[in-house]
Amino acid sequence: MQNDIEITIASVKHLEYVPRIEQALIEASLQKNTGIAVRSAAYLTAKIMEGKSVIASGSDGEWAGFCYIESWGHSRFVANSGLVISPAFRGMGLAGEIKKRALELSMELFPGAKLFGLTTSLAVMKINSRLGYQPVTFSELTDDEQFWKGCETCPYYDILVRTRRTHCLCTAMILDPAGDKGLNGEKRRSVVNVKMNHT
Repeated sequence: MQNDIEITIASVKHLEYVPRIEQALIEASLQKNTGIAVRSAAYLTAKIMEGKSVIASGSDGEWAGFCYIESWGHSRFVANSGLVISPAFRGMGLAGEIKKRALELSMELFPGAKLFGLTTSLAVMKINSRLGYQPVTFSELTDDEQFWKGCETCPYYDILVRTRRTHCLCTAMILDPAGDKGLNGEKRRSVVNVKMNHT
């Protein structure tokens, strides 16, 4: 069976998927070693309407995956967060393609910003490494209080509090796209849609 998957910037036509994305984030947050934070339907809707999210869907219109962009510290730091894949579309390499598109969109919206992430997922760490992220200490991340407040819904938040934001189960990673360079040191590209064909 062939799946034609489109990865694109989410728009108003994708708002119908918000309840399923919200539920997927809740379920992911309950799984061991994900460290993913829960986001409300209102929050996800706002990200879509702001043009700060990437969505994947199958040729039959079924939701396949999602990721959104957040900026912190007066847009000096940007994070691609809430990466979640529908169970029916896992194992296809889709997470890496969504992450790459979200990273490209981040560079378009926030040129010069440092891109960072926190994760306990080995799969996400591997994706980040392939895209050029490097592990760093928490002290190199944004000091924006609103960012750290967003960690409160994570099951590991108590560790972060006890260590005064110096340690957690998450690994911190940063990509600093200096000059006009983007993914893996390549020239920054402007991509709107990515087509994926899987058999």
